[in-house]
Formats: sequence, structure tokens, C-alpha cells
Amino acid sequence: MSEEKQTFYITSPIYYVNDIPHIGHAYTTMSCDFIARFKRLDGFDVCFLTGTDEHGQKIERSSELAGVSPFDFVNSVSLKFKDLASQMNFSNDIFLRTSDSSHKAYVKQIWKTLVANGWIYEGKYCGWYSVRDEAFYNEDELIDGKAPTGSVVEWVEEKSYFFKLSAFSDKLLKFYEDNPKFILPETRRNEVISFVRSGLHDLSISRTSFKWGIEVPDDCEHVMYVWLDALFNYLSGIGGDKSKYWPADLHIVGKDILRFHAVYWPAFLMAAGIETP
Repeated sequence: MSEEKQTFYITSPIYYVNDIPHIGHAYTTMSCDFIARFKRLDGFDVCFLTGTDEHGQKIERSSELAGVSPFDFVNSVSLKFKDLASQMNFSNDIFLRTSDSSHKAYVKQIWKTLVANGWIYEGKYCGWYSVRDEAFYNEDELIDGKAPTGSVVEWVEEKSYFFKLSAFSDKLLKFYEDNPKFILPETRRNEVISFVRSGLHDLSISRTSFKWGIEVPDDCEHVMYVWLDALFNYLSGIGGDKSKYWPADLHIVGKDILRFHAVYWPAFLMAAGIETP
């Protein structure tokens, strides 16, 4: 009987479908594809995931500008990303859409787990939000009244559920120390550690000002913050943390989404009692 192959799980970001694919999407997925193919040649049992991130305020606004429903809008644009993968002959094993019913069901279960574990509470969010980045920013992060990315921010006041991110500062710093290669390159690792050391604030993880998102369990007035929804694609796509492919070996991401993957993602996993990559 042959020995079981060693697994290797690699993911691209799942791409936001507010617009059609561009060369950056092709380049990023190609980088993942190159590594996935090499690992297969090296005898690994590889799982390579890519896909599309389809919820959030930016999608809702883009669909309004296009004069179609959010569902029709994401169907159209997601198909273009799927076609790109086919045209480029990418070897991905999974193409995940966050509008998939299996993904939505998984994320709702994660929400319930976070509630049961005591990491979510209800409150009110007052602060700056960038629709383009789908990100919240502190006052001291703004540069000339804009987000660090240069995007326009809006003042938001609405009821919200919060994730107790502030409780994870020491846990994350210890995690980075114990896993020095969790964030590469080194310059980005230093950037993240500096951000966490400066003090984390609890994170608003639901919205009531728009409807295009996954409904919060037992409170249909709220939809989940798009990043809480999107990050768990890496687990929903392989059937959860009991999969032979979990924990992931490599998430390839761009520097503009580093904070979500290097701070929020491990904190969410720790809170849910799931092993971190």
C-alpha cells in the first residue's frame, strides 16, 4: 500500500466583483498556479482555491449604477473571472463564490460559534468607512481626510455587532513571534506588528445601511461585514477545518489586503477555536 501523499493547500485572494478582471488578477492567480503545479510535480496532494467575493456595499452601489439587481450583477462579473481562469489554463481545483449557498451556511455557523464563545456583542458604530476598501479607519489613520489607500471615507453611524478584536493584541503578537514566517516579506511583517502594538479596537462586523450581504443569524436587520464573510471562503471551499487540507499552507495576497489576512483572519480563527495557517 502506497504512503499517503503530503497535502499542500494554496489560495489566491477571492476577487472582488465590483468590476471586470484586469492584469493584476491574472498575475496573482498565475503566481499561485505556478506554485501549485510545482508542488504537484513534487508529489504533493495539492488543493488550489480561487474565486470571487460577491457581497458588500460597493457591490450594491455598482449594481445600482449598472441598473441591474446585485445578484444579476455578480453573476455577470463572476463569470468573467471564471472565464479568465479557463482562458489562462489555471489549474485551480476550486472556484468559490461567496454567493454559494454552502458558503453562506458555513459563515452563519461561524457567526453562531463566535457568539457562543462570547466574542460578539451588540453596539453602535460611529466612525470613518471607505466603501471602496470595505474597511473601517481610525481618525489618526486618515491622510488629508482620506483613507491611507487614497480612497474617500464617509462618516457612518449605525447599529452594529462588534467582534472583540481588542482582546487579541497579545495573542496575535505571541502568534507572530512563534510563527516568524506567517507574514512575508519581512517589511510587511514589521508593518503588521507595529499596527497591532499600537493597540487594536473592537471591529464592527455587521451593517444595517444596506442589504446585499449574508444576513446575521437571528437578526435579519443586519448583514455581516464583508470581510468576516469573505475570509472564511478559505474554509468553506474545502468543507471546513476537518478537511485534510486544513490548515492552509499558503495564502497569496496583495499588500492592500494584508491587515485583513494578517490581523483579522487569525483573530477570527482563534476566536472560533480553529487552527491557524
